[in-house]
Amino acid sequence: MIWKRLLSAGVATFFAGTPLLAGIDNLSLSQAIKMAKHDNLEIKISQFEEQMKSFEIQAVEGMHYGKLDLTLNALRSNSALNVFGFKLESREANFGDFGFSDFLGGIGGAMEASGGDFAAFSQMMSNPMAQGQMLSIEPTDLNYPDARNLFQEKITYKIPIYTGGKLTEYGNITHALYRMSKMDTSKVVNAKIFQVQKAFYDISLVDNYIENLQKIIGNIDTLEDVVVSMKKEGYAQEIDILQVQSRKSEADNLYTQAKLNRDLAYQFLSFLLNKDVSSIVRVKEMAIMPKVQLSDIYRDNIDIQKAQLGLQISQMAVNAEKANFLPTVGGFGEYGSSDDAFLNEFQEKDAYTVGVQVNFNLFNGGIDRANLEKARVKNLQVQEQVSLAKKGIALKVKQLQTEILSLDAEVTSYQTQFAYAQKVYENYHQRYKEGIVSISDLLIKQSTELEVLLQLQTVKNKRNTKVFELNSILNPGEYI
Repeated sequence: MIWKRLLSAGVATFFAGTPLLAGIDNLSLSQAIKMAKHDNLEIKISQFEEQMKSFEIQAVEGMHYGKLDLTLNALRSNSALNVFGFKLESREANFGDFGFSDFLGGIGGAMEASGGDFAAFSQMMSNPMAQGQMLSIEPTDLNYPDARNLFQEKITYKIPIYTGGKLTEYGNITHALYRMSKMDTSKVVNAKIFQVQKAFYDISLVDNYIENLQKIIGNIDTLEDVVVSMKKEGYAQEIDILQVQSRKSEADNLYTQAKLNRDLAYQFLSFLLNKDVSSIVRVKEMAIMPKVQLSDIYRDNIDIQKAQLGLQISQMAVNAEKANFLPTVGGFGEYGSSDDAFLNEFQEKDAYTVGVQVNFNLFNGGIDRANLEKARVKNLQVQEQVSLAKKGIALKVKQLQTEILSLDAEVTSYQTQFAYAQKVYENYHQRYKEGIVSISDLLIKQSTELEVLLQLQTVKNKRNTKVFELNSILNPGEYI
């Protein structure tokens, strides 16, 4: 049956064991579309993707304002280099830290040896051997200092002043990707509208099919009564009754399958809306053929819009690569204070540093040139993809139009055949009662009626699917 194709095998298996729960009654198609747009899980997931892209925009825009960091360091060391550095950071370094106590001891020894004679002292100090001995003294205070703490608090601010336009292009790209994510959501919405519409038309078709089957089953019941009466009068045989009952069993089986398929369609609709649906307001069996204008397709089709936006992004990427051939300028500022105790004498020992850095790459093996050419080629490729998208979509639309018109002709043909089959059955039913034709001839005509009915419903379903697919491509917005 054609309605079994409403779901993939996996979804069908899931729903097959789930009873249809009581839910929304008399749901209209317009209400269902609104519910799908608000509650469908796939649409919600796509909207979350939009939100993530919007935060990426904020992240890139934030780079324009620079970065402010607060750093707190708590250190302790007995390393000669670190301890001396700690004292300098704290503005507490003195001559004793350089080992002058050992040096002055040597000076004092020389003065004592000179007996207070300055000339003798000067002569001793100018002696190269004495100078070498004094300079070779290893200052204990400098080389083996006591362990010392350092508590350092500082605020650092860095800001890009000029990036050759790279940061601007990155911002443009993230804005474009956000727009792309909204287009992706629109595409998901169109797909869900497509599925909701198809579910409504499938349910309406199967309802019509069930009604026709009920009429045929009623005819079979009437025929069975006639055959039983004729058997009593000796004009029919037991085998005639068995043939009628066999045909009734076949029709009952088709009727049961149709109801199960309708239940399955309702469960799929409930899945799309994320709500239980018990009944719908039936729609016309034949969806309206949309009007097609090539200019509207180029303007509204989502795939073409995405291709055109992709072209803009590729040009932004070219501009970003060009920025690698320009200098970058950044500003820097730092303010803080250090001491051997936390926040001790902060203002008395504070310090600042400000500066500007210019970076200009002169050579990197041709990497920037290769990346720029790659971006340019990508831009050319996307230009061709836009052209291909336009021509491909236009061809697909033309193909769908042709298929729909062909299926319209099939529907008309099968409708005529079905009306004819009904009349033929009625005629043969009357002739059977008159004994002109056999029960086999009559049941053959009824079999033809059943077959044409099924073919008619199948073609209508196929035709509606093509119409919804065409609507999805045209992206007219709120279409029903």
